[in-house]
Parts: sequence; structure tokens; C-alpha cells
Amino acid sequence: MSDYTITNLREIDDSVADNTELEARFGRKHLNSEHLGVSFFRYGPNVRSPMGHSHREQEEVYVVINGSGRIKLDDEIVEVRQWDTIRVAPPTVRAFEGGPDGLEVIAVGSDRPEDGDGVRATDFWID
Repeated sequence: MSDYTITNLREIDDSVADNTELEARFGRKHLNSEHLGVSFFRYGPNVRSPMGHSHREQEEVYVVINGSGRIKLDDEIVEVRQWDTIRVAPPTVRAFEGGPDGLEVIAVGSDRPEDGDGVRATDFWID
């Protein structure tokens, strides 16, 4: 394995390709990383994550790179804007919502078990 890997997150297949208002591109395997995951998420204007999630082991950091919106962290809803950086402990359930101009986020995750450790939380953020 090479000592470095370069990949363009926007060129990785969109995992939610059937939705023009939500985009998710997961870079971990494309980077051949042993310890880090890096992903790109785009939420259209006023679009909310269809579900929340938490982790059993993996801590994550999210960086808002464009736009604004909100993040729900367990029972708390927080406004976020460009360059806000949010660290989330593994058991905290989280989900994003795009603001009036949408929201773009880079997520960075730490080590995780080989089969992943994500825990879905359906019906997490309902008005």
C-alpha cells in the first residue's frame, strides 16, 4: 500500500443517488485508510436527514463547509453555519437539516469495527 492516497469526494458514487436533495459520499474505502473515514454530505434547502444515527465505538467530527442549517444531538437542536466544527461522542444520536440555502458537511470518523458500528435511529427527528 502506498504511503498516501488522493481521492475526490465529489467523484465517489452517491449513496443516495435516487434523491436529488440529499447526497452522501463515503470515502473511507477509497482512501485505503486503516484508521479514518471521511465523507461528504449535502442537504438541499430545508431538507432533513431521513433518520438519525449513533455509533457503538466511533467518535465523529463534522465540519460545515458551505451553507447553514441545524443538527439534532439527542434531544437538543443546534443551529450550525459555515466552518462550525462539531465533535460527537459515539452514543449521541445525530441528524442534520439544511437551512434555506442548503448545507454541505464533511464528516471525519475514527477507527471502527470492520463491519461498522453505526446504529440507525428511525423516526428520530419528527415535527
